[in-house]
Amino acid sequence: MTTISSPLRVAIIGGSGYTGGELLRLLLTHPHVSVHQVTSRRYAGKFVHQIHPNLRPAFGRQQPLKFTTVEALEPVDVLFLALPHGQAQARIDDFAALAPRIIDLSADFRLRDPAHYARRYGQAHAAPAWLERFVYGLPEINRDAICDARYVSGVGCNATASILALKPLMEAGLLLERPVIIDLKVGSSEGGASTNPGSHHPERSHVVRSYAPVGHRHEAEVHQAFGRDDIHLSITSVELVRGALATAHAWVQPGLSDRDLWRAWRAAYGDEPFVRIVHGRSGLYRHPEPKLLWGTNLADVGWQLQPESGRLVALAAIDNLGKGAAGTAVQCMNLMCGFDEITGLTFPGLHPV
Repeated sequence: MTTISSPLRVAIIGGSGYTGGELLRLLLTHPHVSVHQVTSRRYAGKFVHQIHPNLRPAFGRQQPLKFTTVEALEPVDVLFLALPHGQAQARIDDFAALAPRIIDLSADFRLRDPAHYARRYGQAHAAPAWLERFVYGLPEINRDAICDARYVSGVGCNATASILALKPLMEAGLLLERPVIIDLKVGSSEGGASTNPGSHHPERSHVVRSYAPVGHRHEAEVHQAFGRDDIHLSITSVELVRGALATAHAWVQPGLSDRDLWRAWRAAYGDEPFVRIVHGRSGLYRHPEPKLLWGTNLADVGWQLQPESGRLVALAAIDNLGKGAAGTAVQCMNLMCGFDEITGLTFPGLHPV
């Protein structure tokens, strides 16, 4: 890890989507960052706040930013890629010439094996030699490697919640050799800012729609993280804009007590700045709840054990645009550049909302 003097010059390629807007929100108030340029093919020449109205200049500090084109980009210290999947890999050599450090929020560089990428995404990877150069960007499992990395991949929001739900059980060796089923309830912003028939309000409102009962692409990231291919994801859309809740159904060794599980969760997360253990005996919020995490880089985790059967339900809640995307990207930037890991990410969330 090398400490870089601030202000850090950063640029975002593809800043007009929901993830790009969330990334801008965090970077514009980061004390060690200067947002130099933001690109958008569609909105080049328009003010950023015309697309992201919450980012209208305020506080007497921000100057109005305009979207520019990729061709007009200048060299920076850190380059964020927030492009649709498939586009970063096609131009990664060009992008690498613009910055010594790159954080890609798409799925292009998350999987180490080109064969796994081709199987999950239906086409060969355009830059397979780059896959090993990117570090998988989830600090809770890869912090040391991120600190020393020049290139860091984003993490799928559903993979983030799934990995965080299972990490204590995996590290403590508490799971039996039986398949794990993870049911994810997710908000509409997972679908991105582009409209489609499923996001049309009369079709999307009030739904509980199973849109990926099997075979979701983020499943491959969970397999890669734990070295197991018997973990299965099932994704359901619910009436949220932000948020994802992973509910993992697993089987644990007989005779475990709640005290044993507390020990495992504390060992996994006791020193993690953005993971909170939520395991109450009573009350409305005794389990993780995504609504409480809107706008944050926090993840709330917990569990419930059925001792007589050995069935354990592990839970993890996140904001899919925060901890599931832009927040973790900024967390990785802090680690890569030698800043305090929590810098610019201490917003605690709102209640009620």
